[in-house]
Amino acid sequence: MLRLKHTMIVEISRLLLGVMIAIFHRPLASMIMQHERALDGYFRSRGVELPAPPSDATAQNLYFVIGIFIALIEAARIWFSIPS
Repeated sequence: MLRLKHTMIVEISRLLLGVMIAIFHRPLASMIMQHERALDGYFRSRGVELPAPPSDATAQNLYFVIGIFIALIEAARIWFSIPS
């Protein structure tokens, strides 16, 4: 019984993580893109040519899709693990 409770806590935590990523995809993408642009500038000043970072809209869409994907996968895992 304890094993089932622990497993469900982990599954629900992952589900909530996916939902939180989907909810906060805009500030999350903005923060990560700010750091990515700083790294891009650092490497370009050292002479390393890298592909340009994606736009903010692309990063926001990407994080939204990742959050929804995690939430859907975890919801399915919870759904199928419940004994009937």
